[in-house]
Amino acid sequence: MKLIVNISLKEGVLDPEGQAIKTSLLNLGFKNFNDVRTGKQIVLSFEKMEENEAILEAEKMCQNLLVNTVIEKYEINILKD
Repeated sequence: MKLIVNISLKEGVLDPEGQAIKTSLLNLGFKNFNDVRTGKQIVLSFEKMEENEAILEAEKMCQNLLVNTVIEKYEINILKD
């Protein structure tokens, strides 16, 4: 089983990389968007583990290492085969 952890900055936290991308897209002529926010994605593979157990394990990983919960938020999704 694979879980996807999507991590992004919380609202109100400055995103200089997102701003740089936004400026570049505007300079290239792309105008039909409002804003750009960046983030990261982590794919976790679990073997021989129940779905609920894997989600709880991923939650612990996020809280202890993967996510800076002061400035970041995260979402865990199951990747269906």
